[in-house]
Amino acid sequence: MITRRDVLSTAAAAFATYPAPRALAQPLSKTVHILTGFTPGFQDAMARLVAGQMSGYAETIVVESRPGAGGRIAVEAVKNADADGSTILFSPLGFMMFFPHVYRTLRYQPRDFTPVSTVASTPALLSVGPKVPADVKTLADFVAWCRANPRLATFGTPGAGTTLHFLGTMLGRSAGFDFLHIPYQGGGAIQDLVKGVIAATVMPIGSSLGLVQSGDIRALATTGPRRCQFIPEVPTVREAGYPSLEDLTWFAFFVPAKTPAPIVDKLNAAIQAAVRTDEVRAGMAKLAVEPDAIAMEDCARLIASESDRWKAIVQETGFVPTD
Repeated sequence: MITRRDVLSTAAAAFATYPAPRALAQPLSKTVHILTGFTPGFQDAMARLVAGQMSGYAETIVVESRPGAGGRIAVEAVKNADADGSTILFSPLGFMMFFPHVYRTLRYQPRDFTPVSTVASTPALLSVGPKVPADVKTLADFVAWCRANPRLATFGTPGAGTTLHFLGTMLGRSAGFDFLHIPYQGGGAIQDLVKGVIAATVMPIGSSLGLVQSGDIRALATTGPRRCQFIPEVPTVREAGYPSLEDLTWFAFFVPAKTPAPIVDKLNAAIQAAVRTDEVRAGMAKLAVEPDAIAMEDCARLIASESDRWKAIVQETGFVPTD
């Protein structure tokens, strides 16, 4: 393992078009589509940032949201696209290393894609809201409160069968209490946290950071291998005594598996160069993600190692794969 450290409908998607900057030699003449699997928001914004700086890869690059089926519609569309570099997937690595273990049937397999490059990573953030007393300030305090108030020990995430769902479940199992998962779509979990409907959330830092800074919710721990630069005062799960919860969400580009190597190489070079630009780094900081461009070979190894890890976690929790 290298490190651990959601518009419109599917048929009428949202687009962002960028004229490519000058110029690596011979950019693709046809329009390139970068597909994301969720409605325009956090992930869509990240894809737009990078697309705007993919120097010379194509004359026109379009970022297109195709939400549905937990992101799988976009993945399937790229799988079935022409393998000529003109249709690209931008997604969390979990679509490749995690989904095979939580869905009974998938219309794709990781082998149907070539990973090109990661662009960023982010830890998850465990936060509590007004349902939890103000004197609960640490993860240890929260665990003690959950044990003493089992009927109130609830947490929300963007959906069942996600890595965030399993991180919360693992906390409950590790700490010896029943941590009830409440799945949401989009930002519903954060809204209910602020309203005091649920006790906690496990969410990407970017979706929670503003509310932490405003004092509407309280951050207890991050899941990265080191403290997050955006909230350095918040300890990691390892520091809090739960190293098994350590995890990062990675975001990456993929193309259909039979895409010719020269095109993959050209795309990889364009992505890597884009992530190094000041524009992309500044934009990612606003989204509270860290630029992290791992190239093809290391990206493939990361997927393989994390897939093995998550397979074991899913089996251990007794989760029954869904359709």
